[in-house]
Amino acid sequence: MPVSRRTVVGLAGVGSALALAGCAIKAPGASTSVPPANAAGPSASASPTQAVVDAVRFSTSVADGATVPVDTLLTVTAEKGSITDVAMAYTDPKSGRKTVQGTMSPDNLTWTAGSLLEPGTSYQVVVTGHNLAGVDSTTTTRFSTENLSLKQQIFPMIISGGTVGVAMPVIVKFDVPVTDRAAFQKHMTVTSNPPQEGSWGWQSSTEAHWRPKELWKPGTQVTINVDINSIPAGKGTYGQKSVKGTMTIARSVILNADVAAHTMTVVIDGVVAKRIPITGGKPGFLTRSGKKVLKEKFASLQMNSETVGIDKSSPDYYNLSNVQYAMRETDSGEFVHAAPWSVASQGVANVSHGCIGMSTANGAWLFANCNVGDLINVTGTSRTLEKGNGWTDWNVSYDEFRKDSAL
Repeated sequence: MPVSRRTVVGLAGVGSALALAGCAIKAPGASTSVPPANAAGPSASASPTQAVVDAVRFSTSVADGATVPVDTLLTVTAEKGSITDVAMAYTDPKSGRKTVQGTMSPDNLTWTAGSLLEPGTSYQVVVTGHNLAGVDSTTTTRFSTENLSLKQQIFPMIISGGTVGVAMPVIVKFDVPVTDRAAFQKHMTVTSNPPQEGSWGWQSSTEAHWRPKELWKPGTQVTINVDINSIPAGKGTYGQKSVKGTMTIARSVILNADVAAHTMTVVIDGVVAKRIPITGGKPGFLTRSGKKVLKEKFASLQMNSETVGIDKSSPDYYNLSNVQYAMRETDSGEFVHAAPWSVASQGVANVSHGCIGMSTANGAWLFANCNVGDLINVTGTSRTLEKGNGWTDWNVSYDEFRKDSAL
């Protein structure tokens, strides 16, 4: 059940009043005697005047002693005066006392906390201000937040980072499914220098990607901000932690692999840098055609066919302990790698189980010139790339991709 959204407003404290009494001043020639109380007539002196300045009054959006949801945004307001300072703090079990920053309105009548709240935590808010006569007052409000189980707290992780290729999407993963994706997406931003148009596209309830409309411009600096701490995500769940990340876009490297022609053309910054003889998947194990993104790089990797469903009883079984210069294309097990055992077929025939193989020398050259995030454009087969089998963001048009945005 969703957590109740109940806001309680109360009077946090009242300051002292200041009374200003008028003073009688002797006029020239006037009598200094005080007439008797029962004196009558116009010659009786006037009574002193009284002027009262009200005490400043503070109100918080949370009542003293209350227990509130973590998505509460605390505010403090002042009447009959102004706010001079708000000290809001809590104790973190790991890092000790922490303060909550906020913003003051230009007229010093309203203070707003700069963040939402932490679960199962006690807060103290000390407000100081003065009335119209300049007399200071202070009030203190103490309150707590509701406890949340781990299943109610959603932790984000930014996968993208470092120096990456021009096809690298921004990838954010969540450890608990997000029901209200729009609520989270409103607090997830990607900015780049130079700026590029782009969009979020949710791949599942636990993974969101952001890609630019066109491939990244080399040298672009990208900043990622997932500011979801305490943001409600539906079904009683909340973001638990905000994270930031950066990545730098490397030079443009695009691998154009024509499996039918058994050739890979490597284009670096728009210029053909190398043509490499390759072998692709044989009948029954066709290499998938499509726009793929290089996901991982391994200088050496063990490859066992059992991981892709080919057991030891099959004539296609393999268990290779030292496959060099392996670069992952898909989650289903397609790699670009050195395949010295098939050099005779490279440039001539397709004999692999779906991977793109090349000589050790060409594999080493390619490995040295590629980054995670480079584009691998595979053509020449009738087998197509499935959505989500790797980073398939570029395998659809930009308009198709942004249909998966929650906004």
